[in-house]
Amino acid sequence: MNGFSKDNYIIDQDYFGEYLYRTIKSSRNGCGWIAVYNLKHYLFGETDFDCIRKEMDTMHKIRMPGPTKMTIMRKYFKKYIPNFKEYHGRQKVIDIAKKSSAGIFRYYEEKIPHFVFFCKQDGNMYRFMNVNDGLEDFYSKIDDFAKSHFMFGTYILLVI
Repeated sequence: MNGFSKDNYIIDQDYFGEYLYRTIKSSRNGCGWIAVYNLKHYLFGETDFDCIRKEMDTMHKIRMPGPTKMTIMRKYFKKYIPNFKEYHGRQKVIDIAKKSSAGIFRYYEEKIPHFVFFCKQDGNMYRFMNVNDGLEDFYSKIDDFAKSHFMFGTYILLVI
């Protein structure tokens, strides 16, 4: 299966159409569980993406299409990554992300709620995955990423 980087991160949700999440294809709606998979892969190494997808899918009480709810992200994190912290507000999430080794941004990408995993590289460069077409796996400074992607709406950061 394509959609994975050479180091086994999921970088392109377009390849996950055969996996349903919240009753629709993950290629259209999988960014939440994919960001969680990438964070768990970063923290713990080899991780089963389909177990994460299935568990997060069943955590939603109502079986209907829709984005991953923050209540589900919090519930999943409390179970598997209990030392996480959550931050809100554009400038706050930028400032905290610049001090973090890895995390997940929740923001609006092209007017759609989106979750994106990132991890620190050398210096002040970060690796971002599954952002949008053409930006499946790339490196950027946090400030530059925010200038290009934080256009409106709410901004949430989940970090360890």
